[in-house]
Amino acid sequence: MKSEICVWRHDGAISVRLTCEGRVEAPNWCADGALLLNAEGRLWRLGPEADRLAPVDTGFATQLNNDHAPSPDGGHVAISDKVETGASCVYLVPVAGGTPRRVTRAVPSWMHGWSPDGRQVVHAGARGGGPVGIYLTDVETGEERCVTDAFDHADGPDFSSDGTWIWFNGERDGAVDIWRIRPDGTGEERMTDGPGVDWFPHPSPDGRHVVHLRYPPGTEGHPADRDVALWLMPQTGGAGREIARFRGGQGSLNVPCWAPDGSGFAFIRYPA
Repeated sequence: MKSEICVWRHDGAISVRLTCEGRVEAPNWCADGALLLNAEGRLWRLGPEADRLAPVDTGFATQLNNDHAPSPDGGHVAISDKVETGASCVYLVPVAGGTPRRVTRAVPSWMHGWSPDGRQVVHAGARGGGPVGIYLTDVETGEERCVTDAFDHADGPDFSSDGTWIWFNGERDGAVDIWRIRPDGTGEERMTDGPGVDWFPHPSPDGRHVVHLRYPPGTEGHPADRDVALWLMPQTGGAGREIARFRGGQGSLNVPCWAPDGSGFAFIRYPA
């Protein structure tokens, strides 16, 4: 198979940054213009002018899933790996590569985003046989707290740039929609309500938009290799609009993906 690393801009143009053999997933857009991606259980970097992926040293962590995100100060990358624990666990590594430092005590924990001040990571987790929920973990102490309840499944969290909201996809009574909630677990709001299955919301850094992935009605989970769409909606709420349609799904838009200036975002599609 092939993977196309794509960039969407606000004029509607989609450009292919690089085409790769095999499955490449989950682009982050770094402050220097580089993209961080996952492939073959490893972390890779695509420099602003590079024409190939370069591996990032993550030490013993060589079974990464596609949940990763650079810290707000650009000094570290939070990754999810299972080598040490047998289940997904969140670690920090220097952005240039190095030895991982464990952040989450409990597993499984799947990394998704950072608080704007860099003090906490927001991630999905499952505890004690319960459903997957949204957790905040202090990166220094490892103390965590769940900020969602009463969902059959909550996943894909990402902070707004002002830190006032955590956006996520939540399932209730078989419907998967985009929601947002305050970091203290209050103010829960449903932001989409339609027949599609909505996953992985990402607020833009300029506070204007949220991009998310939409599966066809009836889709279970977040599978790969499906006909999916990207939707853009106002960050204040309201009707969204479809901006792209392609073959993708799992791996296309899992993690924070916006350019730092909000001019566009990166995603992956998998041409037939």
